[in-house]
Amino acid sequence: MIRDEVNQSIIISGESGAGKTETAKIAMQYLAALGGGSGIEYEILKTNPILEAFGNAKTSRNDNSSRFGKLIEIQFSETGKISGARIQTFVQCADGERSYHIFYQLCAGAPHALREKLNLRTADEYKYLRQSSCFSIAGVDDAEEFCVVMEALDVVHVSKEDQESVFAMLAAVLWLGNTSFTVIDNENHVEAVEDESLSTVAKLLGCSTGELNLALSTRKMRVGNDTIIQKLTLSQRRTGRSISILDIYGFESFDRNSFEQFCINYANERLQQHFNRHLFKLEQEEYVQDGIDWARVDFEDNQDCLNLFEKKPLGLLSLLDEESTFPNGTDLTFANKLKQHLHSNSYFRGDRGKAFTVNHYAGEVTYDTTGFLEKNRDLLHLDSIQLLSQCSCPLPQIFASNMLNQSEKPVAGPLFKAGGAESQKLSVATKFKSQLFQLMQRLESTTPHFIRCIKPNSLQSPGVYEQGLVLQQLRCCGVLEVVRISRSGFPTRMSHQKFARRYGFLLLESAASQDPLSVSVAILHQFNILPEMYQVGYTKLFFRTGQIGVLEDTRNRTLHGILRVQSVFRGHRARVYIKELRKGITTLQSFIIGEKVRKEYAVLVRRHRAAVSIQKRVKSKREMNRYQKLCDASVAIQSVVRGWLVRRCSSDIGFLRSGFKGAEPEEVLVKASFLAELQRRVLKAEAALREKEEENDILKQRLQQYESRWFEYEVKMKSMEEVWQKQMRSLQSSLSIARKSLAVDGSSRNSDASVNDDQDPTSLEAEPLTESNGTRPMSAGLSVISRLAEELEQRSQVFGDDAKFLVEVKSGQVDASLNPDRELRRLKQMFEAWKKDYGMRLRETKVILNKLGNDQGGGAAIDKVKKKWWGRRNSSRIN
Repeated sequence: MIRDEVNQSIIISGESGAGKTETAKIAMQYLAALGGGSGIEYEILKTNPILEAFGNAKTSRNDNSSRFGKLIEIQFSETGKISGARIQTFVQCADGERSYHIFYQLCAGAPHALREKLNLRTADEYKYLRQSSCFSIAGVDDAEEFCVVMEALDVVHVSKEDQESVFAMLAAVLWLGNTSFTVIDNENHVEAVEDESLSTVAKLLGCSTGELNLALSTRKMRVGNDTIIQKLTLSQRRTGRSISILDIYGFESFDRNSFEQFCINYANERLQQHFNRHLFKLEQEEYVQDGIDWARVDFEDNQDCLNLFEKKPLGLLSLLDEESTFPNGTDLTFANKLKQHLHSNSYFRGDRGKAFTVNHYAGEVTYDTTGFLEKNRDLLHLDSIQLLSQCSCPLPQIFASNMLNQSEKPVAGPLFKAGGAESQKLSVATKFKSQLFQLMQRLESTTPHFIRCIKPNSLQSPGVYEQGLVLQQLRCCGVLEVVRISRSGFPTRMSHQKFARRYGFLLLESAASQDPLSVSVAILHQFNILPEMYQVGYTKLFFRTGQIGVLEDTRNRTLHGILRVQSVFRGHRARVYIKELRKGITTLQSFIIGEKVRKEYAVLVRRHRAAVSIQKRVKSKREMNRYQKLCDASVAIQSVVRGWLVRRCSSDIGFLRSGFKGAEPEEVLVKASFLAELQRRVLKAEAALREKEEENDILKQRLQQYESRWFEYEVKMKSMEEVWQKQMRSLQSSLSIARKSLAVDGSSRNSDASVNDDQDPTSLEAEPLTESNGTRPMSAGLSVISRLAEELEQRSQVFGDDAKFLVEVKSGQVDASLNPDRELRRLKQMFEAWKKDYGMRLRETKVILNKLGNDQGGGAAIDKVKKKWWGRRNSSRIN
């Protein structure tokens, strides 16, 4: 189909019961497996249960006999995939048979709800199903098959509403068989009895009982014996080509053969002529046209038998239609007319009574003309069609519409007119012939492939191979002639161009010319094909059986090798491409990952810097709060200390004033100036101490920035600074006490001296007092105290600078080749030595000052007061 671009057909033929239906199933399954993939093939296979249920019946010769011929056209896309299907059936039912399977399946397997809706009964309660000689009660198998049919209807997209309409029509047919009639006058006019059957049919069709009774009374409706064309289409979109499978009823010959066997055998005769024409006549004519040497094979042509059926005006079908048009025509007059006009035909023989015999290709068959005319006139009355068109059920309306459309079409050929009100209609035989010719036209447009089904035995001897029966079938269907042609003839042929195009690449060397004939002959010589196994015609090459298969095997092996080489090369190229692609992907990934990591690292760095900045600000804020609290505490402590000092000094001054109430005003002024000078120096020393404390606080802040690294070192420095501060305060306190003591001694010795209030106190250090003997020792004491104070300040500055330098060396801010810890210990030792020396000198200065005071002899009252003051100072210090 794909290579030649021509539609194909598979024609399955054989006697009844030879296995044609099963063969058609296998062919459908095979094509579905080859062209499957779209899902439509499953729907196509699911049509088999539907076709068997609605078209197969049980006969005396076959339990599953096909009562129609079906043409299954499977449509393929351009790529060889199934795209759809179209199924056409030619129904022909015979009397005396068990009816279609669907009636028994419906009675046995319908669900309870459907049975109630359709008022179904068992199969043995319907007269229509009991009238067959092959009647059997529906059983379990029918119930199971009904479930399969319903599933298949769902698969082929028949809606539930349409299914219920179909089952309602089937039930109406069953109940129509139970309808009874009564004679109402002397002219044998009948009327249907209004019982359960009539009311059920009216309900199922959707009409009134009166309308149904009128239609039935006018002409009793017949069930069966009609030739019907049914079409089922399962298609998505028809494209490409198609393969048709024809499964038609086989040749039949019973003890009594009627109109049904007449039509069936005529159809088989036409198919046999198609078979003969393609395998014998056309093939041998092709040999003559191409001028090849061959031995002619004679075959039996059944064209004369077909002329007996189809010839006008004296053919079987023409005479049947002519006799059917006569109102007074009977089966006997029809038989006599056949004997009168056809007695000279070698394929016809008139028998006694109403019988005649036809010599078919498969053998002689005797037909009984009883019922021929009635079955040929089997037309549905106009009242029945109008009744169906007025039903509320949609399916009868569709039937009526199709019947009316067919009756309105112009027709040619013998016509039957039942009355003035009737439309002209074709007879059953004419319609059957027309359908058969349409079928043959479709088959002629395809390339045919024939399958002959052979019965191995008869029903009387099951399980036994009957050689005579098989040979008779082979002889009748022309298979023996086919074998002879295949042996002496050339069944395989191919044009020169097609042969060269298909096998030209097998040549090892290119042909001298590009002429297709030269290329073809070169190919045959290369593969050593014997001359008697082929012949060269004018336009084609003819081969005996099996020769083209050798070339096809060689071609397939060569193509397989070529495909193998191509696959290896393409695989190598694909692997190289993949390798390069992977390398490029790896490089690209490395760049992308590097860029991504760099961005992530930059984000992490920004986060780290932000975290450090936040930590710095938090720690700075925390230390600032801590420092502020420390400053506030220091100020509070200083205010308390200063207040205490002021209060204490104020009490001493008040005591001195109370002790010298009789003294001169000038002496009081002198003592007040000395006291102011001492207070000024005390304030100066305190200011210097505060500056040192501020410097120490700055050092603390710098040390706190590195407390996580140098925690132990900071603890040591803190402890050393606290010791220094305590010792400094002790020294300052001693110095202050010495100054105060010196001021008291001076005031007691120089009570008679007069000093202006506006005089600068600092002039006491610059200009020595020479007015009296008492002033010089006092000036000397003040100079000693000043030197001690300056030394204290210088030493504090030196120790502070050294400690700051060691901190910078420890933190790495200053590069120096020394050990900070060792230098710190050395500085501490120097401080301890200086402190010891300074304390010793301070005590010596105090002794000298006391000695100077004693040498002056300031009077008993002054000594008393001085001792009292020193005693109060010492006691206050102890407290």
